[in-house]
Amino acid sequence: MKVLKLLFKRETAAPMLALTFASAVSVALVIARICWTGNIRYAFLIWNLFLAWLPLIFSLLACEQYQTGTRRNWRFPALAGAWLLFFPNAPYIFTDLIHLTARFYGHFWVDLMLILLCAFTGLVLGFVSLYLMQTVVTCMFGRLASWIFIALVAGLTGFGIYLGRFLRYNSWDVLVRPVKFYHDVGAWAAGSLAYPTSVAFPMLFATFVFLAYLMLYALTHLPHTQQMALATNGQR
Repeated sequence: MKVLKLLFKRETAAPMLALTFASAVSVALVIARICWTGNIRYAFLIWNLFLAWLPLIFSLLACEQYQTGTRRNWRFPALAGAWLLFFPNAPYIFTDLIHLTARFYGHFWVDLMLILLCAFTGLVLGFVSLYLMQTVVTCMFGRLASWIFIALVAGLTGFGIYLGRFLRYNSWDVLVRPVKFYHDVGAWAAGSLAYPTSVAFPMLFATFVFLAYLMLYALTHLPHTQQMALATNGQR
């Protein structure tokens, strides 16, 4: 109940309703595909979309802790850490395009649109949560620090998506399988120079996340057309 109140409070109601609608349509289309083909191959998109919602929930809870002035207890850093841990799940859905193989060419365009819809919804979910956390960082450390924060998150996200797609780790494996996780990360760091693509992928995906967020951030800060029209009419 508390999460629902945070999701649909007046300040965030519009984007939350849009994201809820987009998520519902995405899930409905995945279910429709399963019923149409009798193949549950793309049911994982529903799970991945659920994971994309978690960073938004964690960011809203972290923002509430900050606004109520309780950021000095353990809850705020714990929620911020959980947000960072799960954030790569939001843009991760774009890597599900790998499932579009020639073996399923008969449904290629349907599957392409389905994955892109889920991926874009997940990306925007992640960016809303990133904007909320950037707002907190801006209040705490200033605007310049907030953009350094965005760049760092983008870099960690690129690496996190690499771990998920190629090393097959989940966000919770950092806590559930810490020894194996850190061993594999160390092995990757030691052999990264021998395999340049293992470095290029995280860097390119980090660039994608940063630039995509920057462009959407700029779009959301355009002056409203209606306000501009009213201002113009008032000057006549």
